[in-house]
Amino acid sequence: MLAAVRQMRHDRSLTESQPRNPLHGVTLEMMVTELVAHFGWTELATRIRIRCFSSDPSVSSSLKFLRKTPWAREKVEGLYQFMLRERVRRARQTGSATSGTSAGHRRRSTCTPRKKSVS
Repeated sequence: MLAAVRQMRHDRSLTESQPRNPLHGVTLEMMVTELVAHFGWTELATRIRIRCFSSDPSVSSSLKFLRKTPWAREKVEGLYQFMLRERVRRARQTGSATSGTSAGHRRRSTCTPRKKSVS
């Protein structure tokens, strides 16, 4: 029981320590798998010129290489963050199209402004 409470505190402190980090809690395997699902191996090899993406690609061989090569891992993390931002942008565009506003415009507040008191 005590170990479970300590683990919960540890998990909560990690989440609270990096609330705006999109890579927090995401493993390298999860990143590669999602990138392959989103772009495919061919597009991934075009965007990041690494042989493990173009020559007989597999998730396991890519992970072995990326764990040993910091510069390549940084490129994969950057592309993963780009993919996440694009998903958010697309969701905003489709969400705003259904609500009756265009992507660049926001609705005005329906609240009336406060009147300034004249003294």
